Amino acid sequence: MRPPRGRAALAALAVVLAVAAGCLADARGWAFAQDNAKLKEMYRRPDTIPFPADNPYSDAKAKLGEMLFFDPRMSGDKNISCATCHTPSLAWSDPLKVSIGAGNQPMSKRSQTLLNLAWTELLMWDGRFPSLEDQVLGPLFKSDIMGNSKTGMVEEINAIPAYRGLFEQAFPGGAVSVEAVAKALATYERTIVSNKAPFDRWIENDENALDAAAKRGFALFNGKANCAACHNTWRFTDDGFHDIGLADQDPGRGKQVPDVPVLMHAFKTPTLRNVAQRPPYMHDGTIDGLEAVVRHYAQGFVTRPSLSPEMKKLDLTARDIQDLVAFMRSLTSDDDPVTIPVLPAKEAM
Repeated sequence: MRPPRGRAALAALAVVLAVAAGCLADARGWAFAQDNAKLKEMYRRPDTIPFPADNPYSDAKAKLGEMLFFDPRMSGDKNISCATCHTPSLAWSDPLKVSIGAGNQPMSKRSQTLLNLAWTELLMWDGRFPSLEDQVLGPLFKSDIMGNSKTGMVEEINAIPAYRGLFEQAFPGGAVSVEAVAKALATYERTIVSNKAPFDRWIENDENALDAAAKRGFALFNGKANCAACHNTWRFTDDGFHDIGLADQDPGRGKQVPDVPVLMHAFKTPTLRNVAQRPPYMHDGTIDGLEAVVRHYAQGFVTRPSLSPEMKKLDLTARDIQDLVAFMRSLTSDDDPVTIPVLPAKEAM
């Protein structure tokens, strides 16, 4: 058979190209679906909360830790509790640029959320505490935060009969001690877990859980914008430390490990869970909104030797920025209301 010529040839070629394009589109669509499925799997929530072998969970410990968490008598001046800077209704953070500590003086950094800390390590912005049991004691005895002393805290608790009973239930045969306080507080804080967000329902194949903007934002987050390089896993953090080019001179993690130049000005990657509920942003609270955060990562950072290699100029459109913010808002969960416990009275003198 002769090959087709003229218009017939062009028509035949168009059919071939159309079929080929259709096949390619199908292949790309299938590949995208496969990649998207893999990405979704990376962000799937765990089913259980991990507790360390040397501080296993018990209801009594969690109840005691909750009461201590909300009790301002844990501070030196009896006016600051853990909840002062980690407010449940504000995604376990506070709305201030930097938190206010003992003597009504501003601290050097803003408070971090307590959400999902059961899965993290190297706590605080500079990672100076290796575990929750270590971290919870830090603010208690720091002069510019809660300003208490170990002796003063133990004496205060021992003067409250109901607390003595709660400690006996949580730690049978043990006395009130700094170690027991740390274990109780850490146990309670490990129970502070965010509920499922629209994003999680989408992960579980509810396509209506996210709108088109949030889905585009998810693609940008894991692609062109490269946010997932540091904000990964179901908690949207790598638990690492990065210099993201903020203009301040705080050495961050570099103060703890001064022999590692790349960790100068590096701070712990915060979780993005419920991030829309906890402005302002960054360790120094210098960025007010999520749109401004995205613009900082795209174009606004300071260049210096310690700057994270992931920080690169991005050509993001206005819609890209809106889509990324829409995705981050999809990480907001409707969490259970927290009832502040009735605290026990001190023994009359």
